Amino acid sequence: MRVGVLTGGGDCPGLNAVIRGIVRKGTQEYGYDFVGFRDGWRGPLEGNTLPLGIPAVRGILPRGGTILGSSRTNPFKEEDGVRRIKETLAKQEVEALITIGGEDTLGVAARLYEEHGVPCVGVPKTIDNDLSATDYTFGFDTAVGVATEAIDRLHTTAESHMRVLVVEVMGRHAGWIALHSGLAGGANVILIPEQRFDVGQVCAWIDSRFKASYAPIVVVAEGAMPKDGEMVLKDGSTDSFGHVRLSGVGEWLAKEIEARTGKEARTTVLGHTQRGGTPSAFDRWLATRFGLHAIDAVRDADYGKMVALRGTDIVRVPLSDATAKLKTVDPALYAEVGVFFG
Repeated sequence: MRVGVLTGGGDCPGLNAVIRGIVRKGTQEYGYDFVGFRDGWRGPLEGNTLPLGIPAVRGILPRGGTILGSSRTNPFKEEDGVRRIKETLAKQEVEALITIGGEDTLGVAARLYEEHGVPCVGVPKTIDNDLSATDYTFGFDTAVGVATEAIDRLHTTAESHMRVLVVEVMGRHAGWIALHSGLAGGANVILIPEQRFDVGQVCAWIDSRFKASYAPIVVVAEGAMPKDGEMVLKDGSTDSFGHVRLSGVGEWLAKEIEARTGKEARTTVLGHTQRGGTPSAFDRWLATRFGLHAIDAVRDADYGKMVALRGTDIVRVPLSDATAKLKTVDPALYAEVGVFFG
């Protein structure tokens, strides 16, 4: 049996660990052959491949990024996209396709399976931790660790200059990174997309912090929105899946804080540093287990499924369930951390 593997969407720490788990178990225990498709869905669209064997995956466990490359290509927006993918799979004699990605990549896999009979198995990947049906996605723990370390470092410069430091983190429309890193890093204000924020209240918390002779740290998710206003964007451009490119709220908020409080405010946008570099131990562990269970699903011909973490168990869920809606922060969970604001 020959199995195809691709990684789509944004790069993410742990992708190589998944690939390694798939190839090692699939080769050693099941005798499968593997082919990698380069650059996400662009690979099967254009027939761009590379051989995947045990020598190819040696030493990649701690490496960030993906040896297969990635892209945000949407085959349903390409001319004859489905036909081209099916022709490539047939030409490569691929009998099953393991797709490693987030909402968009797995959404394509779900449609290809349900509407066109392409045998797909999904592996959840996103630093945003916003995929339904799984407790955690790999990449999230690393992103939180990077953001937390940055917040730790920014405390010292904020206190040295007695200025406000606004830290903008990723997460799109989910506040998991902001919530976890903000709490772990001792932020004085945490703003998430799930709950619109009042700039006046933010400034009141900042004033309270300064009265206690401490410089405040504000952590804001890139998708957070002010109570009276719209999402703040650098531009209105979109990707091939129709998603607006986020970022800009941090800089906007810093200017508002300066204007309203008279205190100096600076912004740090962590951006792609959160999803770059070597994965954490937890992400290597989770990604490896996902890879091992994904190839088991192929062996069982259990297609149209995604592997997911439930507690400490890896289970299989329908791809359609995983991509039906985003997993967002519960208001009660956000309320828990409010005691630290101000």
